[in-house]
Amino acid sequence: MKVRRDGRVVTVTCMEQRLRVALRSAMKAKDTVATSALRSALAAIANAEAVPPAPPAAMPLEGPEGDAHFAGSVAGVAAAEAARRMLTADEVAAIIAAEVADRRAAALHYEDSGHPDRAARLRREAEVIEAAQG
Repeated sequence: MKVRRDGRVVTVTCMEQRLRVALRSAMKAKDTVATSALRSALAAIANAEAVPPAPPAAMPLEGPEGDAHFAGSVAGVAAAEAARRMLTADEVAAIIAAEVADRRAAALHYEDSGHPDRAARLRREAEVIEAAQG
């Protein structure tokens, strides 16, 4: 569990926490390949937590509910914040597995295309994510 700057409490899965710890270690070691892979995996989790926006409601052009300069704007601290989906540990594991599988498949394509250096980087990224996964 972690508390955001705006005071809301966010639940973090064990796997996500392991990825964050591995990211800190990779950043301290200045390992750019590992840092990139771990940031990408954490971003995939964050993207999965996003909920589709609700359709905009009809809002007056002026007054406390809107602004004449920006249609549908809202005022106040965190007024435009949207709730995030809570992912289960299984959903997070599936996202991480998909990230690893995507990198391995792309590595094969690069290898077949005559780019062994790029394929090696993608394989290393997959290994880093798998190692952080536990």
